[in-house]
Amino acid sequence: MLARRHRLRTPDQFRAATRRGGTRRASGSMVVVQMRSHSVTDPGPTRVGFVVSKAVGDAVTRNRVKRILRHAVAARLTAIGDGQDIVVRALPPASQSVSPAGSRRLRAELETLMDRVCATSPVASAPPVSR
Repeated sequence: MLARRHRLRTPDQFRAATRRGGTRRASGSMVVVQMRSHSVTDPGPTRVGFVVSKAVGDAVTRNRVKRILRHAVAARLTAIGDGQDIVVRALPPASQSVSPAGSRRLRAELETLMDRVCATSPVASAPPVSR
């Protein structure tokens, strides 16, 4: 479970994280991840929101998908750093993740997309690799 301070809770917070300029986005077959820095002067904790529509499946399937995504993001929250708003949107193919193998695929795709979005972040701590 994500602590309350790490959750996007209001529609305005979701809107700000997805529709304003400066949003970094990465998409896969099951998930779309959008990240945006909030206030540079007062970064605050990173906040995460999940969007899983009825197109993904019935209530049991949607809740299972949210649980998988929430646990995968919570494990990486400290590595992301402060000052980010992240929205994770599940696409209809995510409904295939209710099996153990599907769950692993969903987590792996989310990890890949989070790496991609965080790598383009201006606050990313890793220096660029020269070849």
